[in-house]
Amino acid sequence: MTHEETFHQSESATKMLGTEKLSRLLPRYAIPSIIAMTAASLYNMADSIFIGHGVGPLAIAGLAITMPLMNLTSAFGSMVGIGASSLMSIKLGQNDRHSAMSILGNVILLNAIIGFGFGMLCLILLKPILALFGASPETLPYAQDYMTIILSGNIFTHLYLGMNDSLRASGYPRKAMAIMLTAVITNVVLDAIFVLGFNWGIAGAAWATVIAQVLAMGLEAAHFFDKKHYIHFSREIFRLRAKIVRGILSIGLAPFLMNVCASIVVIFINKALKESGGAMGDLYVGAYGIVNRVIFIFVMIVIGLNQGMQPIVGYNYGARKFDRVKKVLRMVITIAVCITTTGCLLSHLMPKAIGMMFTTDPTLLQISEEGLRIATLAFPLVGFQMVSTNFFQSIGLAHKAIFLSLTRQMLFLLPMLILLPPIFGTKGVWMSMPIADTVSTILTAILLVRQFKKFHAMQEANQPTGM
Repeated sequence: MTHEETFHQSESATKMLGTEKLSRLLPRYAIPSIIAMTAASLYNMADSIFIGHGVGPLAIAGLAITMPLMNLTSAFGSMVGIGASSLMSIKLGQNDRHSAMSILGNVILLNAIIGFGFGMLCLILLKPILALFGASPETLPYAQDYMTIILSGNIFTHLYLGMNDSLRASGYPRKAMAIMLTAVITNVVLDAIFVLGFNWGIAGAAWATVIAQVLAMGLEAAHFFDKKHYIHFSREIFRLRAKIVRGILSIGLAPFLMNVCASIVVIFINKALKESGGAMGDLYVGAYGIVNRVIFIFVMIVIGLNQGMQPIVGYNYGARKFDRVKKVLRMVITIAVCITTTGCLLSHLMPKAIGMMFTTDPTLLQISEEGLRIATLAFPLVGFQMVSTNFFQSIGLAHKAIFLSLTRQMLFLLPMLILLPPIFGTKGVWMSMPIADTVSTILTAILLVRQFKKFHAMQEANQPTGM
């Protein structure tokens, strides 16, 4: 195939977002994304399993302490990657290839700057940060060993995730999936070698993660260096452009704030469990680490579904094809609710079997079972809430996505974490989660219905939408 033929094939793959039947198009984009995100969730899952069985329950607690900091690193990465991919999809829908190319260049520059700067700052302040997040003298060494290595490779993590989002948005969801799967398989293999074979402990799990992500970043860079692709690297795109940076950050602010809020909430959860758990406080923190890993699997599947939806919604919104936008949203919400309902059922029917994947410690296992059952009571609603929030982000209405992100974490969940534990103890911590999920879902439904009415009015008036 000639260079020109390959180029036009790449262009056609992008434009089919606005023409192909949605029942075929959504699986084509969503299935690779779901597989990729499910695989990505196995990063933390694999680390937890190998650390739990190869090091011990206190190491699991130490890993749980790192979750707020991991969420913060993800916050900056998602702000750039997701913001850029949403903007790129909209520009491609408007046939603005030049802007889409410039967005790619700005993704690389922003991720490099933020990834390096944030990583170095956190390394300098690591010990007091972990102490603030609830590390005890027993769990601090584990958390510090793990995050020292993870933060040292932070720039590679940001570049890897940012390019993966751009790869998907530019019409290559299967390649994005394959690269992420490669990283996960590499991570699992290296976990086994470093943790169990070399006895490197929790540091071995961290090294496995960083090495796997460096490999994946190299594969993505090779794709974009190839000029036969419709969106690729060229010298002139590597210049920060104020308009593009503002667009990326304004759209990416929603997932950024979501992750920042998640970090704050995890700090409160860890501290509430530690205080309410008394002498077993560290084990309660470790149990939350297990519960969070399990929930994270299903959340990541829905995120994968959202990523599959995002370029379709963004392209058709940019092309003003509102019927396609509404139809694909309904399809995705239905699937997402089925996914989170499955997670809820499994958590209630087989919590012990799930817990034994991570630990054989009887006390930690018992606490994890209780937490898993209570925390997932309203989990079926989470699928609807996540998809709807991502929908507003995908069509450039970042302010609504930000509002929904903030209300769920800060307005509903945080007050529950303050009010309930003094009354119900550790059960109050677990109960806070389904209560917040229920209330935030009601609010999300109200905003979504209003947005659908606006689409209907715009179709009747045949006028462009305002951001």
